[in-house]
Amino acid sequence: MPRVAILLLRATVNQVWGSWRMVVIGVVVFLLAIELSYLWQKPEYVGFDFHAYEAAALVGQQSGWAHIYDQGLVKAAESQLVPHQSTLRFISPPPVAWLAVPLTPLPFWLAYGVWAALMFSTLAFALAWSTSYQGLTRLVAVGVAIVPWWVLHALYVGQVVPLIAASVLIAWRLLREDRDVAAGIVLSVTVLKPQAAALAPLALLAAGRYRAFGAWVAAAVTVAGTSLLTLGPHGLAEYRASLDLLPASSSDLTFGGAFGLTGAGVAVPSALIAIAALVTARRVRSAPGIAISIGVVASLLATPYLYENDLCLLGAAGWILWEERPTPFWRASLLAIWILAATHLVVTGVGAPTLRHWPLVELALFVALVAAAWFGLLDRPPTASSTAIPGEADRGTPATA
Repeated sequence: MPRVAILLLRATVNQVWGSWRMVVIGVVVFLLAIELSYLWQKPEYVGFDFHAYEAAALVGQQSGWAHIYDQGLVKAAESQLVPHQSTLRFISPPPVAWLAVPLTPLPFWLAYGVWAALMFSTLAFALAWSTSYQGLTRLVAVGVAIVPWWVLHALYVGQVVPLIAASVLIAWRLLREDRDVAAGIVLSVTVLKPQAAALAPLALLAAGRYRAFGAWVAAAVTVAGTSLLTLGPHGLAEYRASLDLLPASSSDLTFGGAFGLTGAGVAVPSALIAIAALVTARRVRSAPGIAISIGVVASLLATPYLYENDLCLLGAAGWILWEERPTPFWRASLLAIWILAATHLVVTGVGAPTLRHWPLVELALFVALVAAAWFGLLDRPPTASSTAIPGEADRGTPATA
């Protein structure tokens, strides 16, 4: 009789959760529709970042790769691609322009559509493959993860950052399977946007994943060396000059921008954050996913410049923490951040005054991670019975894609 009662209770729970999944899907669709309608009101910025990538690719093909940071040539190429759109300086690393080369034969808007679809599908795959959720629950979880405004904004402007976020998630899955070399190679994709996740590989080094770090160094050095060869002294000088002329808005989303700091007022706290992150990563070396999350959040705080869609990395860190530490405290905290992110675009829009609030969220999350690690909370395995959700796989058995 008790067995029958347990089976009935389980069936009831599954039925209730099945109903809630449909409710969650409805909420996801509703929020995404609102975000799309908001972005649709500003069509002048559709593909804005991508048209700089493709312009640099065209300059590289037509004038030589040493000239991709000649902003006059890039501006002329952008004007030919999208005459009605304002121009944007190309300051991304050379590999970003390389990625756009295969799309240059296509009409611009078709090329942008293919690029955005590839960025979205790569991120969605990484979310789905890295999670322990299964079946419909996995689909629901991925849908929830792409609701935060920074995902659609990145796709809207054609940013490369979803690819970086995907590399972090895929590397995390590979680390769980002890495929450290593959994880390091995948994580080397972060060189496409180093300011957004620079400390993540170093966190793996601190956590003792030497093979992963070594593979990352080998891949990153290969990419950097190839970039230097293609740029030459002239191109490298122009690249450095471009980085010296960052727009004022590039600091709005940084720690210094949030607190109005400059110079040593930014450098000292950034150094302390980096040191705290690496020391804490060593502390939680038994959980490489936590180490990566700490490195990512610290990178977002310590970087001297950042843009709104770079918060895709914050979403990746949150995804890892949700899986690694399914305790009431962490899930409630992450849910609160998700609610802020899901409603931010509609409630406050995208602009400097509201962007300066996000480093405070990152700082709170970072402090919580460091404090929990040193009090030993992160090393205590949660009880699966108290936190499991129907459709969530056993933590000891990675779900198949």
